[in-house]
Amino acid sequence: MELLIKETLEKLLDILAISYTGVKIVKETDTAYYAQIEAENSSLLIGWHGETIGAIQHLLKCLLWKQGIDSKTQVIVDVDGYKKRQEESVIKLAERKAEYAIESQKEIVLPAMNPYFRRVVHMHLANSDKYKNDVITESVGVDQDRAVKIIPK
Repeated sequence: MELLIKETLEKLLDILAISYTGVKIVKETDTAYYAQIEAENSSLLIGWHGETIGAIQHLLKCLLWKQGIDSKTQVIVDVDGYKKRQEESVIKLAERKAEYAIESQKEIVLPAMNPYFRRVVHMHLANSDKYKNDVITESVGVDQDRAVKIIPK
């Protein structure tokens, strides 16, 4: 599976004429893989607020589905650790806001974010020993304005 993902991603990058120095695939769970692209000009691959890397991830998923990979299989594409840094930043924000929600007993709505980062927030707070008994989360809003609401119990 890792080899198929790597070869498909490399072919996609070559077709798009995107320069890269390497691709590494790591299996995180039975249905989740992490694809790390290394590049000299990573900002070109990342794009404005990660839009280019998001588009590459979407294209990769479509190509893999065409090759018969189960649609439940998730492949996260990252460039030089950009997405990992974004995840850490979103988690820190969610933790700060969860603390405030608990202390103030008020609902807090985080800034709008894409589905991937909303899921990161939901999963982190739901599985965290520190927060799982004190807050619940839900997504609110529509389209580009969807955000996570943190609700104290």
